[in-house]
Amino acid sequence: MPHTSHSSLSGRWLLWLAVLLAVTPAFATTTTPAAIDPVAATDALLATLPADARARSDAYFEGGYWLILWNFLLALGVAWLLLGTGISAKMRDFSTRVFKKRPLQVALYSVCYLVVLTLIMLPWNFYEGFLREHQYHMSNLTAGAWFGEQAKSLIVSVMFFTPVLMLLYWATRRSPERWWSRAALATPVLILVLMVLAPVFIAPVFNTYRPLAAGPVRDYILNLAHANGVPAENVYQFDASKQTKRISANVSGALGSIRVSLNDNLLNRCSPAEIRAVMAHELGHYVLNHVYKLTIYSSLLIAAGFAFTAWFFRVVHNRRGAAWGVTGIDDPAGLPILAAGLAIFFFLATPVNNSIVRSTESEADIFGLNAAGEPEGFATTALKLAEYRKLAPGPWEEIIFFDHPSGHSRILMAMRWKAAHEASASK
Repeated sequence: MPHTSHSSLSGRWLLWLAVLLAVTPAFATTTTPAAIDPVAATDALLATLPADARARSDAYFEGGYWLILWNFLLALGVAWLLLGTGISAKMRDFSTRVFKKRPLQVALYSVCYLVVLTLIMLPWNFYEGFLREHQYHMSNLTAGAWFGEQAKSLIVSVMFFTPVLMLLYWATRRSPERWWSRAALATPVLILVLMVLAPVFIAPVFNTYRPLAAGPVRDYILNLAHANGVPAENVYQFDASKQTKRISANVSGALGSIRVSLNDNLLNRCSPAEIRAVMAHELGHYVLNHVYKLTIYSSLLIAAGFAFTAWFFRVVHNRRGAAWGVTGIDDPAGLPILAAGLAIFFFLATPVNNSIVRSTESEADIFGLNAAGEPEGFATTALKLAEYRKLAPGPWEEIIFFDHPSGHSRILMAMRWKAAHEASASK
């Protein structure tokens, strides 16, 4: 073994000590890059919306609070008008003169009721659905096109609600005291049937659906769908721009009739990142089984509404039934009483219904962020939705009136997601 002198060892240790001292400051001053501040980032994005646009959006959405009240009061007023003037009883009498069989009498009364209701509400609906929408620059419809859509809605209503009312009055004849429980049991079946039929037969009545052209957007949506178990083989676009400026997309249908659709406003007004964020959110509804969960939640809420309405009908009929010519629960002339009872229940249940839907939307938001990884696109889309949704409501305001998370809540969620992922990536 060669001999090493004490002086040479000391020299080497001094050399290593010098190197260590030289590099230590570099290690001491190296820090992990700080993640973004979600609150500050949210405030910065909110500040990009011009003050006049935000004021218009707030006014539009807050006006909707009053519309909820006025629509409720109008529903009660129309029910009183049909009953107090004897119109409902006269429509029942007309139906019994035309048909001898009870189901056909109910069917004819249903058609008469829906037509009369549409005519009575037409001036109000014209204000709410046409004049007000144009006032806030949300509608692209001409007056003629709007009336045309009202006519289509009436036809669809007649085709759907007539058999539903026939079933309802069959239940009232079979079980006058417990009809509401039979109606409640049938509700989830009817909801699922409507969900199956709507994308195939109802939606094309109002818009033209055509396959989305091959390209990056279509490929991304299908790849994301297949990666998450969504059985979509095509993507459709529809011409919502003829009606509105709103961006929209959906994964509609149930029991094998799934259809992935996005409107032309989303395609034309949004960036690729925004489209990816929106479509990931919509696919999340399918993956998280929201169609079936909402069917259950809605059915339970409607069942409670039927129970309340059964009690309401007994109270009102005992006091005013004879004067209005309503013989009992199985008399179609009493339909306005049922409609008034349901209107009262669902007016009071507005926060419950909104909270149910809002919770599923929040779940889809989280899924969409994780699936697409587009927090910036998600946040800027929320700003676009602020054209017709109040951006930053108070906590109770959001609970009561919002069936989707507010723009502030969504942007803050996206910025928290971004901060967490940036912090993880830097480790």
